[in-house]
Amino acid sequence: MRAFAVAVALVTSTAAVAQAPSPALKQAVAAPTRTEANKARDVYRHPAETLAFFGVKPSDTVVEIWPGGGWYTEILAPYLAQGGGRLILANPKGTFGKTMSAKLDSNPAIYGKVERAAFPATVLGGTGVAPGTADVVLTFRNVHNWRAGEMAEGEADYSVAAFKELYAMLKPGGVLGIEDHRLPEKADAERERPSGYMKVSTVRRLAEQAGFKFAGASEVNANPKDTADWPKGVWTLPPTYAEGEADRAKYQAIGESDRMTLKFVKPAA
Repeated sequence: MRAFAVAVALVTSTAAVAQAPSPALKQAVAAPTRTEANKARDVYRHPAETLAFFGVKPSDTVVEIWPGGGWYTEILAPYLAQGGGRLILANPKGTFGKTMSAKLDSNPAIYGKVERAAFPATVLGGTGVAPGTADVVLTFRNVHNWRAGEMAEGEADYSVAAFKELYAMLKPGGVLGIEDHRLPEKADAERERPSGYMKVSTVRRLAEQAGFKFAGASEVNANPKDTADWPKGVWTLPPTYAEGEADRAKYQAIGESDRMTLKFVKPAA
């Protein structure tokens, strides 16, 4: 019984207190260069509060891992441009799809200085982020993809290698911010691979094995309506709606997934 209590304490450590979003951060979230479709997701993703929790400053060098279509890039680029910061986008083999490429080319004043790199370069190749470069590394809803990558790429240690690379690219004292779909701790761990959900304990284990120190958790992106047991995994819920029109109103009422928001620090010494 005592061992169980200790395990629970490790997973549900005291939530860290985030500072309120700064005027500069609020301005970036309200930027007119953001697409209306992306702004509509703010109610689920709480970008100002999330970035404030991670402590991102306009003067920071920030690496955004696997930015997808650029949902957070639309906020980070103008925010860092205000304070002379630096934004590096890191994707598999350093390549980006048409949607992201078009976005980066659409507004040189906002995206002209955004840099590109490969991640995880140690697994997939390409030129990665140089060691000791970043003040902050951010990854939104991607750790579950690395678990899937262990099968797709035939690399049993894909996730382990990814976290080691994250650790290396940060400066001592730098921050790793993770947001991902949350699987209940009591669920079968094998559900992490096909469902898109991850246990907090799994993410913490991967980060701490790489050398990170846990700095706290926020419930800003929690959604108690999400039971994490959907027929087609997390993609059943919006914005994907993997079931098409079947029960669409039901899933729309639930909203986007229940998400962990975790902060880790690379020790200064």
